[in-house]
Amino acid sequence: MKQTNDSTDRKQGGFTLIELMIVVAIIGILAAIAIPAYTTYTQKARFTEAVLAASTLKTDVVTYIQTNGLTALTAADSGAGSIPAAIVATALLNGSSVADGVITITWAADGTALAGLTYIFTPNGAASPISWAATGTGCAANYC
Repeated sequence: MKQTNDSTDRKQGGFTLIELMIVVAIIGILAAIAIPAYTTYTQKARFTEAVLAASTLKTDVVTYIQTNGLTALTAADSGAGSIPAAIVATALLNGSSVADGVITITWAADGTALAGLTYIFTPNGAASPISWAATGTGCAANYC
């Protein structure tokens, strides 16, 4: 019967230390790039709530202008006709208002990076077709 030395016959398996260090370095680099990009993506996605709210108000303002035959936007304010009343932004609620046809959405003071940002939709006038310009601190922060 042949005796064998287990230490010479058995091959050791596994990864070397340098291989493990390379994997950790790659994961670190990917995390350094991916986490800020994901954060920005989620903030932009959350800010679309303000954009959608402004779009709904835009329909209300245009309906009010056409229904009342307005030639100037001075009467197109919150609470007039089909335009909903103004809502003040709180810690739990985004604010909205319409003044002279200009729609302003203010993000809630919820402690996020979006807190207090505004989205402003400004019409070019009361004559059809009405086109809208988007501005505000949310657009300046590249969330629009």
